[in-house]
Amino acid sequence: MGVTSASKKTAAPVKSAVFAAAGSPYFSTVMAVMAVVVILSNIGAAKGVTFGPVVTDGGFFLFPLAYILGDVISEVYGFRQARRAIVTTFALAAFSALCFWIMIALPAADWYDGQDALERTLGPVWRIVAASLLGFLVGQTLNSLVLVRMKERFGERGLVGRLMGSTGVGEFADTLIFCSIAAPVLGISDAPTFVNYVLVGFAYKTAVEFAFVPVTAAVIRWFKRREPSYELPQ
Repeated sequence: MGVTSASKKTAAPVKSAVFAAAGSPYFSTVMAVMAVVVILSNIGAAKGVTFGPVVTDGGFFLFPLAYILGDVISEVYGFRQARRAIVTTFALAAFSALCFWIMIALPAADWYDGQDALERTLGPVWRIVAASLLGFLVGQTLNSLVLVRMKERFGERGLVGRLMGSTGVGEFADTLIFCSIAAPVLGISDAPTFVNYVLVGFAYKTAVEFAFVPVTAAVIRWFKRREPSYELPQ
C-alpha cells in the first residue's frame, strides 16, 4: 500500500507554466514604459532616415524595446495580462494621435511662427500611428501567444528559445503591416525600396532583440524572483 501511495503521489500532475498575478507595482510600471516607448517611436517614425543604402525611420532605435517589454510581461504575467498591456498601449497611442490633431487644429496666435513646422512634424503622425498600432496589435499579440504557448509546453525550460522564436513571428507580422501603410507617408513608392524597407526593418528589429535576449532573460528572471505570486518550480 505504501508503494502504491508513493506512486500516486509521484504521478500527480505538475503545473508546467507558472505566471504571476498582475497586482504588483512591477506590472503597471512595465506597461507604462511600454506605452511611452510606442508613443515616442510613432513620432520618430514620421521621419525617414537613411544610412547609405539602408532605409529606415526615426523610431528605429525605440520600437524593439516595446517587444522586449512585451516579452517580460508575457513570460512573467501570461497572455491575458499581455493582451491587457497591448490594448492599453494601443488606446494611449491612439489618444496621443488625437491630441496631436487637436494641437494642429487649434488657431495659432499671431506671434506664433511654428505652425508649419508643427504640421510637418506631427501632421502625418496619424497615418504612422495607424500603421504602428495595427502592426503593434498583430505583432505583439502573435509574439505573446507564441511565447506563452511554448512556455505551457516546456515550462521554465527553454526561455531563450521561446524568446527568439516568438520574436521572429511577431516582428515579421509587425514590420510587414507597418511598412505597407507607412511607406507612402515616407515617400517610398517603388518596389525595390519598399522591399529594402521591410527587410531592413525586420532584420534590424529582430537582430536587436536577439542581441538583447541575454538581457531580456536576466530581467525576466529578476521579475520572477521578486514577484510574490510567482512560484518558481522547486
